[in-house]
Amino acid sequence: MVISQISTSVASCKNNLTKLPCKFPLDFNINKYQIYHGAPKRILHDGDCLDLGGRKLLVIHTPGHSPGHCCFYEIEKGYLYSGDLVYKGKLDIFYPTTNPQLFLQSIRRIQTYQINHIFPGHHQLYVATSLIDKIEIELSKLKAKGILQHGAGLFDFEEYQIHL
Repeated sequence: MVISQISTSVASCKNNLTKLPCKFPLDFNINKYQIYHGAPKRILHDGDCLDLGGRKLLVIHTPGHSPGHCCFYEIEKGYLYSGDLVYKGKLDIFYPTTNPQLFLQSIRRIQTYQINHIFPGHHQLYVATSLIDKIEIELSKLKAKGILQHGAGLFDFEEYQIHL
């Protein structure tokens, strides 16, 4: 798998972080914000299995929010660690590094797993597994209308928003 490098400026990140009101941690200082740059110790691939000492996580490549986005599925318990793919809040699919069509494909892909609980990367910890189907339905409707693309706007649903 080849992942293209698309850089995002610190100014762009700061702008996006402060665009809407948000409850940042008390010690957060936007003026000291930096984009993390680190060297990977290991490259994960779709289908890899991580053994965490008796707990096994399956790596599921789920591009859309970013080219290299992955979810992690704990097979034995049916837990999905969804990162930026599924959560209550605003699903941002408008950045240059996002791809709305791949986001929908990734949602459809995780629908094939028996998911008993979702652990999202943002906002509320409790997310009903039915949210996956709800997101898929609305993304599919946007696709059918020909507007599942950057710049289409902000779509507000009961538990989440889609920002294209």
